[in-house]
Formats: sequence, C-alpha cells, structure tokens
Amino acid sequence: MVEPRLAERRPAGPGRFAANIMHFARVLRRAGLPVGPGKVLDAIRAVEAVGVGTRTDFYWTLHSVFVNRRDQRVLFDQAFHIFWRKPDLLEKMMQLMLPSISVDQLTDQQEVQRRLSEALSPAKQPGTGEAPEDAEQQPIELDATLSFSAREILQSKDFEDMSGEEVTAARRAIEAMRLPVQSLPTRRFRPDARGARVDLRKTLRQSLRGGGAMIDLARKQRLRRPPPLVILADISGSMERYARMLLHFMHALANDRERVSSFVFGTRLTNITRQLRQRDVDLALGKVGASVQDWSGGTRIGHCLHGFNQTWSRRVLGQGAVVLLITDGLDRDAGDGLEREMERLHKSCRRLIWLNPLLRFDAYAPLAMGAKAMIRHVDELRTVHNLESLQQLADALSSAAPPRRLEAAARWRETPVSG
Repeated sequence: MVEPRLAERRPAGPGRFAANIMHFARVLRRAGLPVGPGKVLDAIRAVEAVGVGTRTDFYWTLHSVFVNRRDQRVLFDQAFHIFWRKPDLLEKMMQLMLPSISVDQLTDQQEVQRRLSEALSPAKQPGTGEAPEDAEQQPIELDATLSFSAREILQSKDFEDMSGEEVTAARRAIEAMRLPVQSLPTRRFRPDARGARVDLRKTLRQSLRGGGAMIDLARKQRLRRPPPLVILADISGSMERYARMLLHFMHALANDRERVSSFVFGTRLTNITRQLRQRDVDLALGKVGASVQDWSGGTRIGHCLHGFNQTWSRRVLGQGAVVLLITDGLDRDAGDGLEREMERLHKSCRRLIWLNPLLRFDAYAPLAMGAKAMIRHVDELRTVHNLESLQQLADALSSAAPPRRLEAAARWRETPVSG
C-alpha cells in the first residue's frame, strides 16, 4: 500500500506546522533531549527544504535534526508517533499511565515511556500545539508522600531511575553544590606578624634601614592551599547515563575552585578542562560534545591511563593532587596493562579515589579483570549514583584525617576473588 501523504491530511486554513514543530521540540526537551531554539529553527528549515511528503520522509527529516546519539532514538521514535498521532502507541502510553503499574516494575523501555508521558501530560494536545479547552476545569492530582519529603527522595534516587523533571532538579542541585577540599601546607611562606618562623632575610633588610641600631623580627607563616583536583571520567556505553550527570558535577567544580583538571575517556583520552571553564553550563557541555569523539563507545582504561601518565601526569599532578577516577571498571582490553598504569598513577598523586556506580549493589565484587587490577591501587572506593553519594564525597574530601593507603581493597584482599 502507498503511504498517505501528510499534506493530503492537513486541514484547510492557516497552517500551524511551524508551531507544531516548536511544541514537539518542547516535548522532547521536557523528556530529556538537549533541544534548544537553534534546533527548532534548523528543523523548520529542514522541513521547508525537504518538503512534507510521506510520513517516513517527515520522520527522518526531524530525526536528522533532533537526534545525535544512539540512546535518543527510542525516545524520539515514541515521541514522534505519539505527538503526530499514531493510535497504537498512544494506546500503549495510556495503558502505562494506569495506576496498576508501579515504578518498580518499569523496564528500560517503559522508563522511556514514563518520561515521555510526563513530558506530554502538562499542557498541549498532541499534534495541535494548543492546550485543551477544559484545561482549567481538570482536577489537579497531587502525589503526597508522608514519610519522606520530595527533596529527600531526590537525594537518594538513582540517576538512572530519574524522570525528566527529576533530572532537571538534580542538575540544579549539582550546580549549587560546593566541594570543600582540605587545605594543605605548601613549600612557600607568607608574611604573618604572629607566625611561628622568623623571616631572617626580611629582618636583616629592615634592620639596615635604621643602621642596625634596632632589629625588629619579621615573622612568616607557611602558606596553605587546596591541592589540585584531577577528574578522570568514563564516558563509555556502560557509564553513559551517569556520565551526563557527572559532567554537570565536573562543571560545578571547575567554576567553584581553581586548579581543576578534567578529562574524559572511552577508547581515547580527551582533555575538557578548557571547555568546562565556560560559566554557561549549556555552552560548556555543547563544547564538550563537539570535542569528544568516543562518547558512549567502548572502554580502554589501561590505554587511556597510559596516555594520561605519559602526557599529562607531570603537568597536573604536582603539589599533592587529588585524583577522582570515575568508572565502573569494565575494560574492553580485559585489564591489559591497567595494573601497571594504576600503580604509576597511584604513586604520582596524594590521594586516588575510585568512584564506581556499581557499588550501589550490596553484592558487588570486583570480578572483571579491569576492576581486579584497579582495586589494589586506590586509597578509597566510593559509589557515585545519586546526589547523596556526591555529598558524601564532598564530606570525605573536606575531612582533615589523612588517607590510609590500600584501605579500599581490604575487603577483597582478605577474601581473594577467583577468576
């Protein structure tokens, strides 16, 4: 059968096609896709250039503008067919919104549908760009949870399970987050009238001004300064959902402190320090996306750490740097050369903290070859899967207690993991 043309089904009168594309873009943005005004204009120009032919042509025209990563395809496909009125998928969405389905039973496919239903529900009728006439008369339903506040629930909720609205709220919370780091003594001194040390050079210079008749002791105090912070974040396919939120965390750190160096790695290492210095988070992440070529791909942890140790180690790991290594330890190269590079990285920094989202599971054990190679060369092992874990990381880094080496691997050293 020949597919009907969209132009033949459009009602007569003034067209609303550009407005509908704009409202469709708003639905995608509320569902979590990075869609801005520029993409809306590009979509309208693309439709004007290609023309409104078959539904398939129109679908792929908008797909080429709004979708730039593989994980966005399912969400765009469902949003397109529901917004532009495909009855079977719309029926599935209505079934998903029934109260008989609980959040704990949602699969990955249903999680996408839940985010999409939240994006479609607040305002517009699909395909019309207008609010329903009886919108003001519809009752407002409130989901009241008596035992926990909304903020407490958001703090403990996994990044992977958050809806589009919760992701937006979590990003705002991350942007307001501060990471105090304990100041460390340096080799330099500063003038201090109550300092414990006598500055002999300055004392002799001052005594020469009065002919040496009187000598006033000049004192100095050791200068204290927060150590450099180096972040190495995994952006491979297994870490993709967490990497998005952690990039906001890295941006907040880069704009809150000095001497923060940020790197991402998958199959190659990319320095994004300069990109994250932009104050506007959307502009900063846009530049990161343009510079990173291996997003949501494979993982070669040993290869990337080798490149870091060879090229960047002496530049950014001086003066007692603290390193945050964010990865799940799943290595495509089966840990080839990883232990050697981890040992070198561990010896080059003051403190090496491994942030692993898989630690949210109580039964986690380093069974993968990459995790086995890494676990023996870290000072601390922490989870990073929600806002609460990020706050706990901030508290740990601000603690004045000195780190105890190899404490993180104590559990698994006592009970070796068989291969």
